[in-house]
Amino acid sequence: MVERTLFSEEHDMFRESVRRFFERELAPHHPQWEKDGQVPRWAWTKAGELGFLCAAIPEEWGGVGADRRYSIILMEEQYRLNLSGLGFALHSDIVAPYIHHYGTSEQKLAWLPKMTSGECIAGIAMTEPGGGSDLQAIKTTAVRDGDDYVISGQKTFITNGQTADMFLVACKTDRSEGARGISLIAVEADRPGFERGRRLEKLGTKAQDTSELFFNEVRVPATNLIGEEGKGFAYMMQELAWERMHVGIQAVSCCEAALEWTIEYTRDRKAFGKSIIDFQNSRFKLAEMKTEIQVGRIFLDRCLELVLENKLDATTAAMVKLWTSEMQGKVLDELLQLHGGYGFMWEYPITRAYADARVQRIYAGTNEIMKELIGRTL
Repeated sequence: MVERTLFSEEHDMFRESVRRFFERELAPHHPQWEKDGQVPRWAWTKAGELGFLCAAIPEEWGGVGADRRYSIILMEEQYRLNLSGLGFALHSDIVAPYIHHYGTSEQKLAWLPKMTSGECIAGIAMTEPGGGSDLQAIKTTAVRDGDDYVISGQKTFITNGQTADMFLVACKTDRSEGARGISLIAVEADRPGFERGRRLEKLGTKAQDTSELFFNEVRVPATNLIGEEGKGFAYMMQELAWERMHVGIQAVSCCEAALEWTIEYTRDRKAFGKSIIDFQNSRFKLAEMKTEIQVGRIFLDRCLELVLENKLDATTAAMVKLWTSEMQGKVLDELLQLHGGYGFMWEYPITRAYADARVQRIYAGTNEIMKELIGRTL
């Protein structure tokens, strides 16, 4: 495999500590969390104690103060073990950056230190029953009333929905406008009128507490507005490129791990008196998948370098999301096939990874939307 050049020796040491934490402290519990439908709070606070939350947020705002390579390592190690229930990345690398980049000093001090410690779990509420990728079509409203906003509406498919203490809510502050009428407002979960709906039963990511949320005239102070009124859509577009890189990191890391699982399985499993890997078809399939994964890794790593240089454009981020998620679907399907009947058994990691991967082509903007975005540049 081509040697990676993204990380230093210091990063490698950090990776070792992250890997030990995930393998010893969290991975043994993940099967139970899949049955429970959510991850307990102790996992969050333990991660916070070790400095594994909000790694890229500056220390002056309570974060760890590391560069984004540390966030990348955390995501890679999580998905190497396919710990799909952990909403750490959304909390640390989607919600926290919105507050850091657009929030006031008061907002940063109020939320970021608690998010870093795991005391405050955060989510983001964009998607609605009638609108997913088309964010301009959201119907949740925030009406100004004196020093408050009154928020009404419904959200769905919200990660950390059952456990989060605070949500960034995308809502219309001006219903007469399209994208320019959207704002981001922080809503604490203990506010009157806020209700959590049902925890949604899903094809995969079963330990992730994906939920419905209801806002019944929830009154929040105007000081909870993130950034400027009417700039929410622009803020979301600015941050989506990094979110789409999360999809690529998850896809490639999962595929690399799945290839290792499958090579080991095909060496141990025998048919007609010899190991599965000794059949030409098996070796050819594994060779194809190894090549696909290596191509994905090199493309992704180059784009991660651009992220670190603040040079990644939205179109290339869409390409990463499109190509790596499609590759993940193809690779896991082929590797599952090499497991035979055992590939259909939930106790095998390849089975869970296959189910978990399907959403990758849907969230962070469907792959059809990615093609549309890329197509506009032709």
